[in-house]
Amino acid sequence: MDALKSKAADLLEQGSELLDTYYRLTVVNATEKVAKASSVSVVAMAAAIFGLIVLFFGGIGLAWWIGESIDNMKAGFFIVGGIFLLLLVVLMVFRKSLLVPLIRNQIIQAIYDKSDQKPR
Repeated sequence: MDALKSKAADLLEQGSELLDTYYRLTVVNATEKVAKASSVSVVAMAAAIFGLIVLFFGGIGLAWWIGESIDNMKAGFFIVGGIFLLLLVVLMVFRKSLLVPLIRNQIIQAIYDKSDQKPR
């Protein structure tokens, strides 16, 4: 009878160790996926900031060039402002069909990236 109790206690201990290990594995996997999604987001934000800086200085240069070409600097800046306003309107119209799915797919791909997983 003592042997049966001992085996039951061992089985219970192994079961609790298995559950603890499974819990820790789940936490590690979730942490890894969050880290991947965060890194993709940080890289995307950095690229967006640099892209905005390039767009800003390119817009100033284009406005200056157009202003000198038509001998009216104010008109050059307003023309470039109108171009950017038109691009903003187009972006807002198509954001749900183009922009949001693109960002969502990049984040999902980063979370479920299969290239760095070891084969079983």
